[in-house]
Amino acid sequence: MRRALLLLSFTLLAACGKQPEPTAPAAEAPTTASATLHVLATSDLKDVEPLAAQIKAATGVDVHFRFGGTMESTQEVLSGDSGSAPKPDAAWFANAKYLLSDAAGQSKVKLQEKIMLSPIAVGVSKSDAARYGWDRPDAKLTWADITRAAKAGKLQYALSNPATSNQGFMALLGVVAAAGGKGEALSAADVDRGAIADFLKGYRIVGDNSTYLADQFIKGQGTRANAFINYESWLLTLNASGKLREPLHLIYPFEGVSTADYPLMLLNEARRADYLKVVEYLKGDAAQLWLARQTLRRPMRAELAAQVADILPTRGFQVELPFSPDRQLADGLIDACLNEFRKPIASTFVLDTSGSMQGKRREQLVEAIHYLAGADVSLTGRVAKLTNRERLWFLPFSDRVREPVPFEIPAGSKTPKGVLPQADTEAKLAELKRVRDAADELKMAGGTALYDAVLAGLQHMLEERKQHPEYQYSVVAFTDGKSNMGRKLEDFRRAYEQLPEDVRGIPVFMVLFGEADAGDLKELVNITGGKVFDARKTPLYAVFKDIRAYQ
Repeated sequence: MRRALLLLSFTLLAACGKQPEPTAPAAEAPTTASATLHVLATSDLKDVEPLAAQIKAATGVDVHFRFGGTMESTQEVLSGDSGSAPKPDAAWFANAKYLLSDAAGQSKVKLQEKIMLSPIAVGVSKSDAARYGWDRPDAKLTWADITRAAKAGKLQYALSNPATSNQGFMALLGVVAAAGGKGEALSAADVDRGAIADFLKGYRIVGDNSTYLADQFIKGQGTRANAFINYESWLLTLNASGKLREPLHLIYPFEGVSTADYPLMLLNEARRADYLKVVEYLKGDAAQLWLARQTLRRPMRAELAAQVADILPTRGFQVELPFSPDRQLADGLIDACLNEFRKPIASTFVLDTSGSMQGKRREQLVEAIHYLAGADVSLTGRVAKLTNRERLWFLPFSDRVREPVPFEIPAGSKTPKGVLPQADTEAKLAELKRVRDAADELKMAGGTALYDAVLAGLQHMLEERKQHPEYQYSVVAFTDGKSNMGRKLEDFRRAYEQLPEDVRGIPVFMVLFGEADAGDLKELVNITGGKVFDARKTPLYAVFKDIRAYQ
């Protein structure tokens, strides 16, 4: 793979940021009648959605964006299964290196064009960057320095889940590529396992969505974390938002970074002509400058970059880290991150077993748990499956809260060198079967004491964390109806405020299903931290898999 030189710097202009009001690129006369081009895009590209109207005005092509996570979108392209959604004619990812790393992915992509650039950067709270001397003009921090700082507790960061998102995976790949020193020749067997373990010691805020991570970092800056690793554009946007306790100083590791180049990929050969019109427009001056000013991603051409130098940092020369074409390396890194090196997961599944859950809803809940316990062998199913060392409790509730049912997934055997995906041990398979069997035995009857159950789940996690602080804790609560027994929302709020302060490090993820009150569930996660997942129009098993990326 060709090593491309990218202009980067170690200084952040204090005044950089998005323009206060988006100004649409000048539109040319439309050339054809409207024809919808369905584009599957990763969720970090939601800020480009306003361009759809300008694309239509300029080209006559009506672009419709549908957004999803990196792994689920990759799985959709590979499988060709879009469910009830229209099949995509094109895909737009932050990068397509994983998708294109084997023949199956390459066969799906007919054409691709890189649209814009944003390198991975490490944003560190300004005071800590100054304290450790990381903001000096002559500082040449490397990925090895970043890894040592994480191991020593100096760097505690937010990062999207490396198993499910581009930016998280590319940051982890940067660490191992720099440690291995082999560039694109790096193989799964060459990976420095110590570098992974040391880097992940600083992993404090987990999520699959940059907007969610930004919200969590804003709340926890200076307490839970002092750094945010993401694409440069996200960090610049966060600095410009005015929501941080203090600005972030951007660090670009000296030996190289991975850069998102946002390829727009043609999947449907029959739409080639429309695809080419859209690409031509997106690579034109007007759209490139709009993207730079409104999303803070860099234009592809140097002469256009000079026109937005007032809002983007001036950069020095920096090497692009090459991406190894070894698919075993990518899959092995994801497997090792989930099952060996990251902080193990401990969670309580608060499960509504009220009478209204009888029938089809019960079937959907059982199916979702089966998927997490190994029944789904798809790409997204593999990364969502219960992981080695994971501790899990079912906490069924109806008009009262029942006793928690514990499960513990055993640790796997450790590879002495490198990273390779490993088959499940007999002990793990047996415990996964216990989980599926327990789901099969759920009985549905009675009312809905939701707030009592969520409070009990949090209290249970607090007690467990006292005994096992090395785990990452969360509560996943599922209900199909409005709470009609026990505590009300305000009663829950008062009880929550009486819990120890460290309960705020235990997020509650709520699944909205059936007739559950969306407003109440959103208010609950506003109190506890976490996120509401909507399963009213999405299969429940897919929502449960989404939640795994936030744990």
